[in-house]
Amino acid sequence: MNNKIEFIEAGGVTSVPGFTAAGVHCGIRKNKTKRDLALIMADRLCNAAAVYTTNKVKAAPVLLTMEHLKNGKAQAILCNSGNANACAPGGMEAAKAMVNATAKELSIEATNFIVNSTGVIGVPLPVDAITAAVPKLVKSLSQDNEPVAEAIMTTDTFAKSCTVKFTLGEKDEKIITIGGIAKGSGMIHPNMATMLAFLTTDCDISPKMLQKAMQTSATYTYNQISVDGDTSTNDMSAILASGAAGNAIIEDEGESYNLFLAALNAVNLKLAKDIARDGEGATKLLICKVSGAGTERDALMLAKSVISSSLVKAAMFGADANWGRVLCALGYGGAEFGHMQVDVGFSSTAGNLQVCKQSTGLDFDEDFAKAVLSEKEVIISVGLSDGTYSAEAYGCDLTYDYIKINGDYRT
Repeated sequence: MNNKIEFIEAGGVTSVPGFTAAGVHCGIRKNKTKRDLALIMADRLCNAAAVYTTNKVKAAPVLLTMEHLKNGKAQAILCNSGNANACAPGGMEAAKAMVNATAKELSIEATNFIVNSTGVIGVPLPVDAITAAVPKLVKSLSQDNEPVAEAIMTTDTFAKSCTVKFTLGEKDEKIITIGGIAKGSGMIHPNMATMLAFLTTDCDISPKMLQKAMQTSATYTYNQISVDGDTSTNDMSAILASGAAGNAIIEDEGESYNLFLAALNAVNLKLAKDIARDGEGATKLLICKVSGAGTERDALMLAKSVISSSLVKAAMFGADANWGRVLCALGYGGAEFGHMQVDVGFSSTAGNLQVCKQSTGLDFDEDFAKAVLSEKEVIISVGLSDGTYSAEAYGCDLTYDYIKINGDYRT
């Protein structure tokens, strides 16, 4: 089915018909050129779904969104950057205030909002600055994706957006569009779904199936990335589905649902990889591919364990083919596997290098290994002999700059 899915070069949430967005500077950040307040707006009430952080300490806006989405409906997404509104005095009141002000300006119900915040934890949200900027925010709504993608960024070095198109139906084909934006650079170790992803689509799909698709997709995309092993208080991936494409509503599993899920996966995987690639201080994207696992769960767990290992990440930063660290990470990954029958290899655009066969080291050229591991994207291949299941996980190297960025993040 993937051959039916077309990526659009310049895309995002506003590439979906019926959606507009805006991003403005409201004053949360000292940098007055950086946008820090974002809004995504649909021209009608949408079916909606979201997946959330599994951190027991959840930010106030996450809790508010969970309450709002109990009916599976929403029309707008509101988000600020620079302040997480987590573990902060008056957090829930502040989250409600920013939503109420925007709802009034848009003349829609406050309960029809998805809301989130991202940034420093434990600091009161300057809600007056946000509410004062709401009229400007609403007036700025347009089909330009760049302002909203920038406004949700924190330590990100580039904006992350993606759009795909595909067709549904045989006799009466309808073109379906899914667009998304995301942010994430540090405090990235999702298990839910600081990372946020907001998506829009004109597909007609029931809230139940939309939630199922989001939960399933997160398992293979956002939940398989790790920058630093920290699961944020604010992680969220949310989607608005307007139904404006006019396709036969997706209410059950089947070919239409499977195609929608494949397209959703394509968007989420692109955004997830961009988040991993943009890890704080990172110089390269790491992809761990596990094959031959006994179960899918084992494959997912083992790939994530390798990509989350600080020692593996540090070795990749130094272009050091220290494959023993890979086996070590597999060993504590919580999955069953034949630990004496593991093959390990590294590959990049510089070539392929096999370093371990049947859990025993192989001779290899250190200079060639350094060349392979010095590229901007490195694949760590793990071959098992336990079954037929495979999985991938995505991360980045651990560098000196990560410490510099996070050593004084709050001050």
